[in-house]
Amino acid sequence: MDRNETNVNTTHVDDDFRTLLRRTLFALFACVFLVVTCYYFIDRPVALFVHQHEIAKTPGLVWLTYPPPWLQAWSPLVLALLMVRRAWGPWRHWQHVLFVACVSLIVADEFRTSLGDLCGRYWPETWHDNNPSFIGTGTYGFHPFQSGDDTGSFPSGHAARILGVLTVFWLAMPRGRWLYAILAVPMLVALVAMNYHFVSDVIAGSVLGGIVGSYAALVTDLSRGLLSQPVQGRAS
Repeated sequence: MDRNETNVNTTHVDDDFRTLLRRTLFALFACVFLVVTCYYFIDRPVALFVHQHEIAKTPGLVWLTYPPPWLQAWSPLVLALLMVRRAWGPWRHWQHVLFVACVSLIVADEFRTSLGDLCGRYWPETWHDNNPSFIGTGTYGFHPFQSGDDTGSFPSGHAARILGVLTVFWLAMPRGRWLYAILAVPMLVALVAMNYHFVSDVIAGSVLGGIVGSYAALVTDLSRGLLSQPVQGRAS
C-alpha cells in the first residue's frame, strides 16, 4: 500500500468518525427533547393505563423481557470461545460481528449503570423490597446522584442491551435488518407494557445502545465507509 492510498483510507476513516459524531449529537438532542416531552406528558399516563388495564398480565408478555439479561450473562463465555476459535485462524465475518456485538452489549450496560446512578429515577411500579415507585408510592421524578436499585429506571438497561447488540448487526450484516427490527420492537414495547420502564426510559436506553453499537462497529472496521458513503453509492 503506497502513501497516497494510505492517506485516502485515513481520510475515509476520519470522514466516518466525523459523520458519526454529527449523527450522535443529533441523536442526543432528539433524545433529550423526546425524554422531556415524555416526562411531562406521556410517561405517567402510559404507566397508569398499563396498571389500570393490567396489561402486564398478558400471557407470554414477560418472556419478551428475558433475552437481554440472558445475552449479557452468556456474553463473556461467547467472547472466550471466540478468542479460542481465533487461535485456529481468522474469524469468519459473522464471528467477528458476534464478538463486537457482545462487547458492545457489555459496554452499553455499564454505561447505562453509570447514567442510572447519575440520573437517579424511580421505577413505574414497586417490584422488590417495597421500592419507591410512581404507582406504588406516588414517587416520580429524577434524583441526581442517588444511586441504588431503587433509582435505576433511567435509562433502560434492557433497551441499551438490545440496541447495543442489534445495532452492530444492523450495520455489519444489513441483509437481516428486517429480522433485527422484528426482534427489537416487541422487546422494547414489552418493557413499557410490563411497567418495567417509562416510555422515556426505553427511548434513552435505545439511543444509548444505538450510539455504543455504532461506535463499536466503526472502531472495529465493520461499518467503515458506510456512514460517509453517498446514498446512491451505498445502494449500488
